[in-house]
Amino acid sequence: MSLITVSNVYGQENETVTDILSQNPDRVVINNIFIIGNKKTKKNIILREIDLQTGMYYEWEELISLIQEDQKKVYNLQLFNKVEITPLITGSDQIELLVSVTERWYIIPNVILNLADRNLAEWWTNQNRSLSRVNYGGRLVHNNVGGRNEKLRIGGQMGFIRTFEVLYNKPYIDKKQKHGLAVQATYFTQRNLQVRSSDNRQVFYSSEDESVLRRNRSAYLRYTYRGSFYNFHYVTAGYNSTWIDDEVFTQNPDFFLHGSNSLQYFVLGYNYRHDKRDNILYATQGQVLNLSLMRYGLFGGDDVQDWEFTMNANKYTKINEKLHVVSGLSFNAFLGQRQPFTLVRGIGYNPYFIRGYELNVVEGQQTIVHKNSLRFKILDLGYNIGDYVPLEEFAYFPIKLYLSGNFDHGYVTDRNNIPENMRLTNQYLFGYGLGLDLVTLYDMVFRMEYSINSQNDGAFFLNIRAPF
Repeated sequence: MSLITVSNVYGQENETVTDILSQNPDRVVINNIFIIGNKKTKKNIILREIDLQTGMYYEWEELISLIQEDQKKVYNLQLFNKVEITPLITGSDQIELLVSVTERWYIIPNVILNLADRNLAEWWTNQNRSLSRVNYGGRLVHNNVGGRNEKLRIGGQMGFIRTFEVLYNKPYIDKKQKHGLAVQATYFTQRNLQVRSSDNRQVFYSSEDESVLRRNRSAYLRYTYRGSFYNFHYVTAGYNSTWIDDEVFTQNPDFFLHGSNSLQYFVLGYNYRHDKRDNILYATQGQVLNLSLMRYGLFGGDDVQDWEFTMNANKYTKINEKLHVVSGLSFNAFLGQRQPFTLVRGIGYNPYFIRGYELNVVEGQQTIVHKNSLRFKILDLGYNIGDYVPLEEFAYFPIKLYLSGNFDHGYVTDRNNIPENMRLTNQYLFGYGLGLDLVTLYDMVFRMEYSINSQNDGAFFLNIRAPF
């Protein structure tokens, strides 16, 4: 029996592909698929991501290509630190497939300690580094309930925003693993509330007695259909109820638009996602497309009646092992003339960012943003720290560092031409600069960027997620 190295190991540093074409059969059949290393994850969850089938004949080059694609799909489950698929030659045209995985740590008690603001720059500059804007609490996250890739999240949070949430996501409810369900319920209160924006910056307000200014309750049910490997369909139905204190209207009479301090409505939405990235948390190759249509207000008594359309399309092109290009186009549009302030969108609200405008919000009914990065891989290292860490799930510590040259641009249409925000609305905006992206354990991303915007304002920014 011969072992053939055909591809890189996903989740570790790159390895050289062994050139042994002279030993390869022209055409092979797969007799068996063996999976090792899955101590908790069910075999069928892994096999769901594998396109290769037993009893099928494959041309050798086709086999290699499919193995590489299957490795990416299994790794993108986000259940494993490492995935390797190896063909074992057992005869002149016979092979076995060995799928080797190293599992992650699935049950994670989270300590919540984060900022309530949109980004670190907003907190540091606009909010004067106020510690009152820090959220703290705890959350229990299980990313692989029963070994079936089910997600459970229960959490409570205090501080600037007080929250209780519960989420349960079951990706497959049928034997063919095509249909799934998820439920989510959230409750939160705020004593300090963004009530409006002025000069394209957020304006917050709190009452003298620090009473609660906003209470929000929401519940959602989502149905998922995955008919193929890379295409997902979601239908979401839900209910949202928001109460605000009357004091808020003294700061912004148009916070709600229906003459009441209670906003209630049902929602129904459809989302299509095509996702063929090599790494969904920090991609260097592939593409992703998201299309969404949301209806706010299903019944005559609902306090909101509007439609929202959203599109995100990102393309990741690898030029060589060191260099890749990323380009992403995002678009959002409401049909209504004006929305309640809780539904306001625009540049500065996730995911519609232009680098260089991290301190600003540019609000309106239509938003379009085009982001671009040229990234050069400076480092690609990995360390086995098993002698110092008793858990196998944390024994391998990867470090990847990229230098990026960035250019983003976009436009926000505000039909209402709000005078205090006209400095940046209804005009072409752009930002450019350089950055360093650090990708490490569990694909966590840390970004350091210096950017200059179209107003010639330059600043250094820190971020803790991939830009797109």
